[in-house]
Amino acid sequence: MTAAHALPPPRLSVPAAQPSLARLVGIGKTYGTGENAVDALKNATLDIRPGEVMMIEGPSGSGKTTLISILGLLLTPTTGEVWIEGKNVAGLGERELPGLRARNFGFVFQGFNLFPALTALENVAMAIQMKDPRARDPKGEARRLLEIVGLGPRVHHLPADLSGGQKQRVAIARALGGNPPILVGDEPTAALDTKTALSVMELLRELASTAGRAVVVVTHDPRLERFADRVVRVEDGLIQSIDSAPSAARSTP
Repeated sequence: MTAAHALPPPRLSVPAAQPSLARLVGIGKTYGTGENAVDALKNATLDIRPGEVMMIEGPSGSGKTTLISILGLLLTPTTGEVWIEGKNVAGLGERELPGLRARNFGFVFQGFNLFPALTALENVAMAIQMKDPRARDPKGEARRLLEIVGLGPRVHHLPADLSGGQKQRVAIARALGGNPPILVGDEPTAALDTKTALSVMELLRELASTAGRAVVVVTHDPRLERFADRVVRVEDGLIQSIDSAPSAARSTP
């Protein structure tokens, strides 16, 4: 990432005295009622800090995706508090949530979710316009973001003409649209080969280290822990541990 194309610092709406960009407090999520009730998440507390990569690990069905869906305001908790922009937003209605989501989160998923008939540039520009219909130059901003993720020469390529790693980089550029402080990835490397997965994680690590992003990634791959500052292990709906990664991992460029 060159200085000429570096991202500006993310918009941080939280008070300066508050070190976390987001915080979950005592979060629970229950599906169903009565005898059919299932606790997908129980009493989860987690803080999201700028400049850190956090890995969330655990077996299938452990509550990982529920956890990040509540963090990203895609799912409403049954109990607990979700602190964003210095206020508890857990009780807000769907009318108030889209703006909070757009300002604070960029999402990267396993399946890329690119429009096949649109070029890389058009995919990213469309996302920027959806986040901010008044954006002055969405295509110019999209080009800049694609250059940041190393796809400057391929801005006019369709997804079918890009490799899996390149498509995921387009998805990361799209997530960066609007300059959100928090990037959330749900198995963003699962569909990639090992070499490509590592290069994608190197990019996310760099975005955290140089641009101050908080990066939260759900993964089944313990090999990716070397890119993390903290590793959260979830099992049976409970956060079992939150561990600092080895010092060698935190020094990864």
